[in-house]
Amino acid sequence: MNFVDEAIISVKGGRGGDGSQSFRREKFLPKGGPDGGNGGNGGDVILVVDTQINNLSLFRYAREFRGKNGQPGSGKNCTGARGSDCEISVPPGTLVFDVESNDFIADMVGDSYRVTVAYGGQGGLGNAHFKSSTNRAPRKIIPGNLGEGRELRLELQVLADVGLLGLPNAGKSTLLSSISNAKPLVGSYPFTTLHPQLGIAEYQFERFTVADIPGLIKGAAMGVGLGTRFLRHLKRTRLLLHILDIGSVGPNDVVENCKSIEYELEAFDEKLSTLPRWLILNKCDLLEKREIAIMAQEVKNQLGWTGPIHIISAHTRDGCDRLVEDIMSYLNSKKSELV
Repeated sequence: MNFVDEAIISVKGGRGGDGSQSFRREKFLPKGGPDGGNGGNGGDVILVVDTQINNLSLFRYAREFRGKNGQPGSGKNCTGARGSDCEISVPPGTLVFDVESNDFIADMVGDSYRVTVAYGGQGGLGNAHFKSSTNRAPRKIIPGNLGEGRELRLELQVLADVGLLGLPNAGKSTLLSSISNAKPLVGSYPFTTLHPQLGIAEYQFERFTVADIPGLIKGAAMGVGLGTRFLRHLKRTRLLLHILDIGSVGPNDVVENCKSIEYELEAFDEKLSTLPRWLILNKCDLLEKREIAIMAQEVKNQLGWTGPIHIISAHTRDGCDRLVEDIMSYLNSKKSELV
């Protein structure tokens, strides 16, 4: 099934049940008075986080969701049954907006987190409600109210500890498959990855999640190549791995490729550009050791880079184990800082 990270759905709470017009009639109480019960409330529409799903593909086909109507009241002051709620499962990281007003409604995070997005209508009143000293046989009832209705825009921002970014064909998917349990499509041509991929990496019984987004191109921050849809998946990550291909280009080209991605990050969201980022010089298996050392030093000098640099080959897994170990150590250190 295709990965879907945006959807528009229609939600409407159930209608409240009507109040009942009824009079008590028994053998020795031929005029027992009004006993019409109230109607039941309509069911709500509720979004619920389900960690077993990772995209919005459900909403390609199902776009309308309704709470059940409340049942009408009945005699003997019986209140109608409440309509059942409509629960909609969404993946963690889903942002919810009102289409008409563009108001932000909820950020769906946390297992089983729930948000009511459309309330059912209130049940109507039966004639027993209107009995008074001056009106002992009221025939007035109030019908149930309609449920709340609206259109919602759902946007998924993938939740992951580590995000991979880089130009097309930099080797992000190969790296993801090398360090995690993910099995993305890998090819020697650009844009093999067409939607975000998630994987889980392990080190000494600990785990972290990795997200690979499609390769970015010039103008991604302005939406070129669906860049804005891809970039937003990196906003929740704790660490960015910037993958650079050093196997087929010179140091000047590597530096320019790095700067082009830096520009897109800053143009899209300044906060995204300030996230911790490591440089990952990939495809070292295509160079001699001496060439690798010269390349790494040139890139570091030209960029004025002071952060971590890892030299790896995602294809042969050379350097990948050390990278996973360092990532795990970094993530654990950040956890300890919050304690």
